[in-house]
Amino acid sequence: MQFIDYVKIHVSSGHGGKGCVSFRREKYIPRGGPDGGDGGRGGHVVFRAEGHLNTLLDLRYQRIYRAKNGRPGMGKKMHGADGADILIPVPVGSMLKDTETDEVLSDLDREGMQYIAALGGKGGQGNSHFATPTRQAPRFAQSGLPGEERDLTVELKLLADVGLIGLPNAGKSTLISVISAARPKIADYPFTTLVPNLGVVKAGEEWRSFVVADIPGLIEGAHRGAGLGHQFLRHVERTSLLLHLVDISQAAEGDPVENLKTLNRELKLYNPGLLKKPQAVAGTKTDVVDKEKLDRLKEYCKTNGIDFYPISGVTGDGVKNLVGYLSKKVAK
Repeated sequence: MQFIDYVKIHVSSGHGGKGCVSFRREKYIPRGGPDGGDGGRGGHVVFRAEGHLNTLLDLRYQRIYRAKNGRPGMGKKMHGADGADILIPVPVGSMLKDTETDEVLSDLDREGMQYIAALGGKGGQGNSHFATPTRQAPRFAQSGLPGEERDLTVELKLLADVGLIGLPNAGKSTLISVISAARPKIADYPFTTLVPNLGVVKAGEEWRSFVVADIPGLIEGAHRGAGLGHQFLRHVERTSLLLHLVDISQAAEGDPVENLKTLNRELKLYNPGLLKKPQAVAGTKTDVVDKEKLDRLKEYCKTNGIDFYPISGVTGDGVKNLVGYLSKKVAK
């Protein structure tokens, strides 16, 4: 299934039904008086967070949503039927914004949570409401009120406990495939991962299970649109802990410490609040490690109070210790 996490749509609620102008007419009851019923309410446009969804794909193919109008009132004080609501299911973690003002309207971050994005118009009152001692036969009724109409932006921010961040080809996909049932594409070239992947890590009886998000590779300049990372940085905002994956193999390009600084710099430029999240560093590919790079990164993390774990996703070396650490941190 194609992963879609950003879409713009147009919604409009139903108009309220007209009130009815009617008079009671029965045998032996002259001048029965007004008995016009009220119009029905227009249908609402409602969003609901659904746990089984993980993409906004359906909204990509249907951009316009219109709820039904309320039915007009009838004689004998019979109310018109309310217009049918439109229920739009979205994944948990979807954020609704007004496209014109960029105002956040609702953050549907819990399953079953609902938000009425466009209220249906109120139905008009029938002429039975307007009878008075001096106006006993009103020949008018109210029209129904119009519904609401607006353009919305829907953004999906994945909900995860741990966000895996790293430069392209740092080993994120390999790690998530080892510690969870997720099966992302893995290859030896950059930008193998084109969409975020979620994996549930079952850490064992002594540790708490948690959810990991593999965020596609960031590069320098990602915050302003370079590479792929800028498309998915929003997903990092939902995570409780950031795990930086830094390649310390013999074939790794660049200095590992500078690569780590580049990652944090891009996070800061995108959203300074991200650097307030707990962070840890995993030095990857220790099966083909460059000892000098390992020592340099380890010393940098120690000096700056950052937890550091050397691992190999291929051999599994150090992975169990890392999973135990992440489980304990998430539990806190």
